[in-house]
Amino acid sequence: MNDDRTIYTGKATPDAAADRGWLLGHFKEPGDPRHSEDVEIKWGVHPKGEARERWVTGERRTALQVLISGRFRLEFPGRTVVLAEQGDYVVWGRGVDHSWYAEEDTVVLTVRWPSVPGYRADGDAGERACDDAHESDRRSRNAAIVSTEV
Repeated sequence: MNDDRTIYTGKATPDAAADRGWLLGHFKEPGDPRHSEDVEIKWGVHPKGEARERWVTGERRTALQVLISGRFRLEFPGRTVVLAEQGDYVVWGRGVDHSWYAEEDTVVLTVRWPSVPGYRADGDAGERACDDAHESDRRSRNAAIVSTEV
């Protein structure tokens, strides 16, 4: 038997906007069908030119990111991955530092596991300090892109 507490329907863009893009994870209220201790799902809407403020270091989760639309560049130590066609995806594991840059208006779907309470990659609780070398490299790459677009 189904009831309203076990089924949730919504629209990804407005629902995601209410919670920094996140649709599902430990941060949703217990009892909400979108609450999960096992996985997090994000509908990421990124305007052209948006870049991650700082590298994620010491990642404690595995992630899958799928391009829905646009063009999205991910930076990893020693490697760059560009998601350019709908359905392109990348998977990275625990401990893999990363950053990103939206080369066009972009929508990506991100799935991360496990869902880690108290961990946010935007500098709040649980986040390690940004590696200055990664940040400097990101700024240099983004500046080069901007200068070629002008």
